[in-house]
Amino acid sequence: MKDCKSKILQIILCAALSISMAGCGSGVGSSKAAEAGTTTSITTTTTAAKQEDATSSSTSTTEDIPDIPQEPLLNLNNLTGEYTMSDEGAGKRPVAIMINNIRKALPQYGISDADLLYECPVEGGITRLMAIYGDPAKIPDVCSIRSCRYYYPIFALSYDAVYVHWGKDETIAKDTLSRLDVDRLDGYSNQFIFARDEERHKNYSSEHCGYYKGALTLDALERSGIRSDILAEKNKPIFTFSDEPAAPSGSDCKDFTVYFSDSYYSGFTFDSANGVYLKQHSGKPHMDSHTNKQLSFTNVFVLETETSVINRNNGLISLEWTGGDGYYVSMGKAVPVKWSKADEFSDLVITNADGTPLTVNTGKSYFGFTNKLGKNFKVK
Repeated sequence: MKDCKSKILQIILCAALSISMAGCGSGVGSSKAAEAGTTTSITTTTTAAKQEDATSSSTSTTEDIPDIPQEPLLNLNNLTGEYTMSDEGAGKRPVAIMINNIRKALPQYGISDADLLYECPVEGGITRLMAIYGDPAKIPDVCSIRSCRYYYPIFALSYDAVYVHWGKDETIAKDTLSRLDVDRLDGYSNQFIFARDEERHKNYSSEHCGYYKGALTLDALERSGIRSDILAEKNKPIFTFSDEPAAPSGSDCKDFTVYFSDSYYSGFTFDSANGVYLKQHSGKPHMDSHTNKQLSFTNVFVLETETSVINRNNGLISLEWTGGDGYYVSMGKAVPVKWSKADEFSDLVITNADGTPLTVNTGKSYFGFTNKLGKNFKVK
């Protein structure tokens, strides 16, 4: 009789457990389980534990099991805070590409897809760009590619980015690339992923026609023996991104200009309908010829630096890359900030002027480095 009662109790417990597990597999819970296999096993274990507790306390009441938080989605783009990474690009290193920015080389192409855009002065009062792409599997063809200046790979190391260039100056840039052992692809030595745009060459001189075949990036890294997985310590959002767009608590700043020299400057005009700043190159819309889009950014950082000529023969300059003052501009407002970089491999850190953490809007960002912030950052 005792054995019979025991078997009946076991049958009742098994039936109750089956009903509870079936309930967890319906509705919203089942769709989440289909998306993440780990959720199914965790939910089942939790349900079984609750049933066991209910039996031991002789309680027949069942209760709903709260949703279990999911792991962050793998397709988070660390550079923008947006969920735009492809499956192939998730967990891979960003790519930082040197872009020619002189007027004779305009318009460029492929740069409207960049997540971050750096603009710094180089010799002769001109500027050069570094376009950074968070997803190496989604880089378009990019033109025109130009040579390295030593401070650009130092900034690229902030993100563990692979550095892309076509040549270098044979003094401080060469030394910097070698000393820091920078992972890089150079158009002078890699014909697999670099070429001259022959159609463009009909109207431009050869040095303005070098382009990078973005779709071949992951193959090129494998062929070159370059690590493609991002370092664990760099695999994180570069800012504290806001959940919703919000203007910083600062001064009105809807139309402004960043001067690098008398002849080279970048203007920005706030497009309130889309919440972005449209960029101009020295007074004219800065366009991407392949997408026919004007460059636009949710966030603009105007960062003060110091430059000086270090080679009178070729005009090469040095640029202070360790930190200074600046402004963060977004959603029609500007607020003072501080920026710093502890060493070549450290993150570039931007805080409020008092050193407290800065919250940044989700989206693309522009970084302009200029001398004499008070003189060269002009708001209309």
